Parts: sequence; C-alpha cells; structure tokens
Amino acid sequence: MADRVLVVDDEPALVELVAFNLRKAGFDVNTAADGAAALVAARSWNPQVVVLDVMLPGLDGFEVCRELRKWSAVPVLMLTARKEEVDRVVGLELGADDYLTKPFSPRELVARVRALLRRVRLDRETAAAGLAGGVLESGSLRIDLERHDVTVEGRSVDLTPTEFRLLSQLAQHPGRVYGREDLLRVIWGDDFFGDERTVDVHVRHLREKVEPDPAHPQLILTVRGVGYRFSPRPQGELP
Repeated sequence: MADRVLVVDDEPALVELVAFNLRKAGFDVNTAADGAAALVAARSWNPQVVVLDVMLPGLDGFEVCRELRKWSAVPVLMLTARKEEVDRVVGLELGADDYLTKPFSPRELVARVRALLRRVRLDRETAAAGLAGGVLESGSLRIDLERHDVTVEGRSVDLTPTEFRLLSQLAQHPGRVYGREDLLRVIWGDDFFGDERTVDVHVRHLREKVEPDPAHPQLILTVRGVGYRFSPRPQGELP
C-alpha cells in the first residue's frame, strides 16, 4: 500500500501542484483546505505524513499542530510563506518535524516527505530487530527503548518521534558531548534541510517535558560553545 500524505492548504493551485507531485512519486494523497477539516481527516484517514500550511482559515497551522500532537505522533512538515525565524521556531516547539518556506520546488517537498518516512521506518526497524532494547534510567527519568516509552516519576511523557530519538541518543551515551551538527546528522539525517537552531528548539522542548526545573536542567546539559551532553545522574545526586 502507498504511504498516505495529508496536504493541508487553502490555496487550490498549490494543493493541486503538491498533490500531483506526491501522487506522481507514488504517495496516496488526501487534502484539506482548513484546520478543522485537517483534524477530521487526520483522525479518520490516519496519514503517515501531514504537510501543513501555517496560514489557514479558522484554526491556523500552529493550532492544528498543537491539537494533533495531543493524540498523534505523525510526522508534520510545516509550510510557511514567511521567512521569519519565529515561524519555524514556533512550529518546531509545537511538535513539527520539519519546515519548508514558500515558494519551494515540488521536488524538494517530495524529498522531505520521503526523509520523514525514512526516519520513522528506521526507528521501527531498529526496535523490531531488538537493537534498541533495554531500559535507561537517570533519577526519576525512565526510558524504555524498545517500547518507545518515557516516564518521569512514574508519569508517562508524550514525546514526538524526533524528541524520543534525540533523548534516547543522548541518554545512551551519558557524558558524551554532542555538537549541534553531530545531532543534526545523527537524528535528522544527512538529507535534512534545517539548521542548528532546530537542535536547540528540540532540546528546550525536551527539557520542558523531562526536567524537574527546565530553567535549571539537570539531565540534558549545555556545553557552552559546543552542544549538549546527558548527565548519567541528575546534577547534585550522590553516586
């Protein structure tokens, strides 16, 4: 069966162009012209990827992404007509996995959709092969690598696939310092088109979900001028 892609945009000409190129590339495509219709389609059709425009009538793309993340981890590629960094940052903070600024080439959009699907499949194949088995613990944080489950003080934490990959990569190598470029390559892949700011946004989002005090992180630590490292135990905890 072909992978399903939901395209959400209120510009008929753009939707037609994007849908044509995705279908030509072998995808099954459904479309929605506003935020409310997008959420209905996402629930009923269960797409593998959502291509989501920021500027929509009614619920905008940010609101749709926020609602979507309450019950789905589907990869989201956000489209924005503006080049301001704040658009990209807000989208990533709300759980988007990638972004693309209009105007864009259909070939680039297809490439990014394929890259998102490859990342999801790699996670599943790794888990199925038992290569990601095991449980990691640091203080009250518990990461079940095989089940893709994270808890803090016994409470389940809802992470996007990208957030889980980032957290598990850091936690599996405690003490190792990762540069931002290293994390972009390992987590997002060589075919990712974003910049290093993407890493910072996801780290901040992770801290808000797993750190007792995100303003004073104890688990995911910043190495100034370099990148990040994971503390094998919360700072201040006795060995």
